[in-house]
Amino acid sequence: MEIKDIENLVNLCRIELSEDEKKELLGEMDSVLGFVDQIQKVKIEDLKTEAGELRNIMREDENPYAGGEFTDDILAEVPDNNTQDGYVKVKKIL
Repeated sequence: MEIKDIENLVNLCRIELSEDEKKELLGEMDSVLGFVDQIQKVKIEDLKTEAGELRNIMREDENPYAGGEFTDDILAEVPDNNTQDGYVKVKKIL
């Protein structure tokens, strides 16, 4: 990896880095890529793929509400002119 590669990454990320920061990042990237290379060399043919005991850790919803059960109550609390067709109107964020 070279400085021009770091500069391309900086442009893609839309960040600004000083020359010193680019050199520092270059050294860090070399060590990260070296570590990834070590991981790729690991042989995984002999590993077990079993997950062990499988169980659902989510609780059952014992008292679910029917859809729309509280809609009228919620809409009654919304200030005037902020509802439309059974929905709460909010400002556009974009």
